[in-house]
Amino acid sequence: MLYIMRHGKTDWNEKRKLQGRTDIPLNEEGIGMAKKAAEECKNIHFDICYCSPLIRARTTAQIVLEGRNVPIVTDDRLVEMGFGEYEGIEHSFEIPDCPINELFYHPENYKGIGGAETFEELFARTGSFLQEVVNPLLKQGKDILIVGHGAMNCSIICQVKNIPLKDFWKIGIENCRLFKLS
Repeated sequence: MLYIMRHGKTDWNEKRKLQGRTDIPLNEEGIGMAKKAAEECKNIHFDICYCSPLIRARTTAQIVLEGRNVPIVTDDRLVEMGFGEYEGIEHSFEIPDCPINELFYHPENYKGIGGAETFEELFARTGSFLQEVVNPLLKQGKDILIVGHGAMNCSIICQVKNIPLKDFWKIGIENCRLFKLS
């Protein structure tokens, strides 16, 4: 079985700042969310957890799996989508004609700007992770938890569920919500 979870909240989530690969820790609310998620999924079996190397994902995984004998393995392919020069921008939707908003409003037309990662690049790295790591373990009957980020998680879900790019954001991954994929 494959499960996916987004990290708990950070101060940048609260401020509506694009985090991307900026390594922002969980805030108190995010820690509380992870503790609640740990309680909610305490009876779900996981053989292994893969997570982003960013601290907000690693901390979430550690809290959710605390006291359980589940290895947590970081993989660089699970880092959040890079937003280039737009990382740290606050309330981009309130900025008229902000170019990064194309990523959210029309993902099927987004080509990457200002050093930001493209969907093709995101799908290539998460796709290789699925093919090289996840699929062989699923064939062995393993239960896998992936702890990551909004865009990165959506890319995995889109690939597993064959969701078109135009519907990329409709998946709506909430912080610390466990999502069962297969």
